[in-house]
Amino acid sequence: MLADFRIRSNDPELMDNFLGDATALQRVLDDINNVNRILGGNSITVNMVARLIEQNPQETYTIIDVGCADGTMLRAIADHCRTEDIKTELIGIDLNTDALALAKKESFDYPEIRFLEQDVLRLETFDLNCDILTTTLMTHHFTDSQLDVLLPQFVRLANIGVIINDLHRSCIAFFLFKLFSLFFIRTETAKIDGLISIRKGFKKKDLEHLSTRLPQMYHYIKWKWAFRYVWMMEPKRPSTI
Repeated sequence: MLADFRIRSNDPELMDNFLGDATALQRVLDDINNVNRILGGNSITVNMVARLIEQNPQETYTIIDVGCADGTMLRAIADHCRTEDIKTELIGIDLNTDALALAKKESFDYPEIRFLEQDVLRLETFDLNCDILTTTLMTHHFTDSQLDVLLPQFVRLANIGVIINDLHRSCIAFFLFKLFSLFFIRTETAKIDGLISIRKGFKKKDLEHLSTRLPQMYHYIKWKWAFRYVWMMEPKRPSTI
């Protein structure tokens, strides 16, 4: 039976309840990171962070990455900010203990990065106010009703803006990923979850519908290669005129 791309799938992903050990998890995350490196997925988030920083100059920035996994995105942001001599405090949030252990190990040379183990649907927000909040390939794991809880939390936490980088639900992306995975993905988990993730991804109208529930924000939704959407939210501020 052909996959139906008209609506978002609710099928669970293997990584939602990963049963392997830390070594197996590392192999899967290496595959995911390799896909993002080849297809430029991480650069989408880094470029949008750079845009918000340029538009909102200040002495230092606190940036939170929700669903940080092994911290690859945070290190990419840190590398950019180091190059531009931008002072940052970077915080990664994830629920997977093994992923966070890998993140801490890989981020040993990044004292500006710290990690917290928290369920993103039950964020303990008392010390998590930030300037910029990012999340990459995370929102598609949640239903629309869960996103109705999650997205307002993101908006409350971020003073400057929220950046969401996630998949475009597309039959073309689905079949291209099948071909791509034959050559560039080693683990069966990454191959299987990649296809499920695409079916759980978004069309622009889905994101636009979600954005109507956050009228206090300006919304920028743009398609990016390879089959991604970036959704940036910035708070509406009173006019100074």
